[in-house]
Amino acid sequence: MMGKLIWLMGPSGSGKDSLLAELRQQEPAQLLVAHRYITRSANAGHENHIALSEHEFFTRAGQNLLALSWHANGFYYGVGVEIDLWLHAGFDVVVNGSRAHLAQARARYGVSLLPVCLEVSSAILRQRLQARGRENETEIAARLERAARYAPFNCHRLNNDGSLLQSVDALLTLMGRKEKIDV
Repeated sequence: MMGKLIWLMGPSGSGKDSLLAELRQQEPAQLLVAHRYITRSANAGHENHIALSEHEFFTRAGQNLLALSWHANGFYYGVGVEIDLWLHAGFDVVVNGSRAHLAQARARYGVSLLPVCLEVSSAILRQRLQARGRENETEIAARLERAARYAPFNCHRLNNDGSLLQSVDALLTLMGRKEKIDV
């Protein structure tokens, strides 16, 4: 049975990297978190990614070694074709995806794709952006405005205002890996 590709999206600061790190710690059976290939240094940001030069990136893209690729924020991002092998082996695969490139993922993966939109309240998003210290107040205001404008189409929503463990449980429930418990 083919696995599902979970395309995790959300605004910068919504907690995608933290959620994926916690998911990796829990090591659920038959679930893999894919790393991305990115044309930025390995120590930039907090994402577990493979740093590539633009030449390396375009060599891989030219040899069809990237299942999906896109350009955003001045960098090139890609996900390797190894995810296709994992999916065909029956693994569910979680990818830190781009909201702007959801259509590309839908076109390639169709019904195997489970789009998940990570959401946080604007107050919490502001706190997280300020705490990480990468942007000034003008840049934070622009990120908050962009996050408020984005309205994903046909996407499972996952609120990440609470604890990481709550969000991981909610994600696993969305994926059909846990039964929903009403409290």
